[in-house]
Amino acid sequence: MSAIHFVGGEKGGVGKSLLSRLLSQYFLDRSMPYIGLDADQSHPTLSRYYGDFTRPINLDFFESTDQIMELALATEQNLVIDLPAQSQRFLDRWIEDNGVLEMCADMQIPLVYWYVVDDGRDSVGLLDGFLTKYRDHLQCVVVKNQGRGTDFSEIEGLAVLNDTDSAGRLRQLTLPALHAATIRRIEKLNFSFWAAEHVKDGDAQHLSLMERQRTKVWVKKAYAMIDDVVGRTFT
Repeated sequence: MSAIHFVGGEKGGVGKSLLSRLLSQYFLDRSMPYIGLDADQSHPTLSRYYGDFTRPINLDFFESTDQIMELALATEQNLVIDLPAQSQRFLDRWIEDNGVLEMCADMQIPLVYWYVVDDGRDSVGLLDGFLTKYRDHLQCVVVKNQGRGTDFSEIEGLAVLNDTDSAGRLRQLTLPALHAATIRRIEKLNFSFWAAEHVKDGDAQHLSLMERQRTKVWVKKAYAMIDDVVGRTFT
């Protein structure tokens, strides 16, 4: 069975691309068929770190975004779409004008929206608006990124997240923070998370022993979080 994973959130700088990279590495490490789709034209993260598995799409054109459904139906695979900030209006138009939610239901293709937030007040209102629109139509995972804040009480207090009628479709997960200097080093070296953990010999640049260890521990914790969502998606 294919599955479509949108990684989004209207606010910029909250860690959407980081989560997209993490999901990409997760599917590869789990030997699950995977393809990445870069929708952020100004910041093509997946093409940079997972170029062999990634192709670009342009949300401005249906002919480009149509690839999402075409790829999902062509063969069983996990599609990870890294969305830019302020992209909901483009996604809304594609979903509504093409009956995408109904099509996914008919074809039994799970559609998961990973909505990444920081602890800022503006994230609260943006998330509330998104969930009000989509909570009854797709699986939504609210990802509280501790690399972008620690006080998520306002997010957790949203009425829509505490609505028992939506309990099966809405989930909250906490993404632990990776040491800031370590993540900067990974990005400077253009490393995938696999390379960050495993490249260590020869003359090539690599992370230090403890940087590799920190990355390994962080990835393990994050994978436990993702396991829960993916397990429920395919049951």
